[in-house]
Amino acid sequence: MAALNSFLPRTACGVLLLLIVQCLSVDARGQGFINQAAVASIVDTQMGPVDSVPDAFYEYYVLSSSRNNTVQARNTLYYVLGGGDLKIGKERSKLVGLLNRVLIQMGQVGDTLVVPTRFDIDFRAYSPFPRYYPGAKDFPKLFIIHKTIQAFAAYESGELVRWGIVNTGAKDSPTPTGRYNFNWKTDYKVSSLSPPDEPWEMHWVFNFHEKRGIHIHQYAMPVAGPASHGCVRLLDPDAMYIYNWADSWKTTLGNDVGSEKGSLLLQGTTVLVVGDDPPGKPQPFLLKKRYPVLKLVDLPDHPFDVPAGTEQQLAFDQARSSLSTR
Repeated sequence: MAALNSFLPRTACGVLLLLIVQCLSVDARGQGFINQAAVASIVDTQMGPVDSVPDAFYEYYVLSSSRNNTVQARNTLYYVLGGGDLKIGKERSKLVGLLNRVLIQMGQVGDTLVVPTRFDIDFRAYSPFPRYYPGAKDFPKLFIIHKTIQAFAAYESGELVRWGIVNTGAKDSPTPTGRYNFNWKTDYKVSSLSPPDEPWEMHWVFNFHEKRGIHIHQYAMPVAGPASHGCVRLLDPDAMYIYNWADSWKTTLGNDVGSEKGSLLLQGTTVLVVGDDPPGKPQPFLLKKRYPVLKLVDLPDHPFDVPAGTEQQLAFDQARSSLSTR
């Protein structure tokens, strides 16, 4: 793809430092229709050895129109992204939206976007998480939620197999940091916080904090930053993947809703919630003068360095410690 700066207005080319457009909506009803099949075509590209994943680089693009027309500005973006093909450009713009945590269809003239120089590659190429996590090599599966960057990562024996964007809890109901395990799961649940006559339906629900009722679940497009009541929202294809990939707990009553009343036999996949809440929408890129650079997250040296989040983890930590001293 030709350098995007060659398509910018001359006045925009002289801009040295550009700010990423702010998120325009935190409410799913205000997002309009989100084609989850199109989203899945982007995030479901994560497969195969991570060694084969290419590197990605980025540049700035300013939505512009000589008529100050937002529709024309967005169509120009599609034209540029698609190398002259509007249909291809519109599909590629969905990746740009994910990376910038914005809804492209709500973009305005003057908004600045970070655009990758390569498309149609493994989504892990754009990951802010390390491709290998040495501290997790002895964990068959590990799920990480990073609040600062508002993203998740799934590792198998220390190798990144999937990542994606999330919403964590809002300021008044933050998602607690700590080390947890996946507990029960159900493919459908109505939130207990639903207002009267307005059921909040959740799919691919996987609990990791039983006492507080905190789960991961699907959401149309979690681009707003911290916005939930404490649960963690994932894109629908990501939530479905984790639902089928991660291991639930094993109890004497199974692993569905209500299994918390049974005796715990085996913990589920380890879950880490790390990082501080961003003050607003997450900023995934360092905005250098010449080009943007993806921020890479730091992870704890070892998952067990993250403090236990509930009594369940404390009890198993003590049991593990007793075995190691024998």
